[in-house]
Amino acid sequence: DPDMPFVPSVPEDQFILVEEGDPTVIPCRTSDPSAQVTLINSLDKAVYAFYDSKQGFIGNFPAGSYTCKTMVKDVEFKSDEFLIYILRATSQLPVEIEALKTVYKTGETIVVTCVVFDNEVVNLQWNYPGKVKEKGLIKLDDIKVPSQKLVYTLTIPEASVKDTGDYECTARHATKEVKENKKVVITVHDKGFVHLEPQFSSLEAVNLHEVKNFVVDVQ
Repeated sequence: DPDMPFVPSVPEDQFILVEEGDPTVIPCRTSDPSAQVTLINSLDKAVYAFYDSKQGFIGNFPAGSYTCKTMVKDVEFKSDEFLIYILRATSQLPVEIEALKTVYKTGETIVVTCVVFDNEVVNLQWNYPGKVKEKGLIKLDDIKVPSQKLVYTLTIPEASVKDTGDYECTARHATKEVKENKKVVITVHDKGFVHLEPQFSSLEAVNLHEVKNFVVDVQ
């Protein structure tokens, strides 16, 4: 079609997510297989890469915006703009789970954090006693400086004894068959308590001017 040399692209094709170091395709396809196509970056500079009219430009491209252009009877046509985002992804999944404390009283707020390091393409799931009743708030912080880490925070307000149990986070790599899970045990007591262990008897005798120590272990 001389009036439409580039096959129209759907919005999903215009945003390209690529794992760091992986090749990708910029899908500007032509309706004329013999068309001469040039790839242009955001600085309006030509980018040299292998071109397949059925797929587009294939190669390792830096993050940024790209446009394809071609000439039909001395008229220049440009494709839609394609945006490439580079995601950091490692083959391993370093994961840590952290709890501010592991023993709570009824009514307190439980906070558990799961941290995934050096990876942006992760699916993370929580398993915990209150999940069935959809109890709990989950927040994600994507931290990039000084290093990449995804911080998932699970908050359980107004904890009860029923919230006692295993709190487990499972991270799965979005594109590879890799997963990692970590667990912490949380205990919720109906009320607080103090346990005393005096290291002396109920009746002690002391001589005049004698110095005597009375020791109590408190838990």
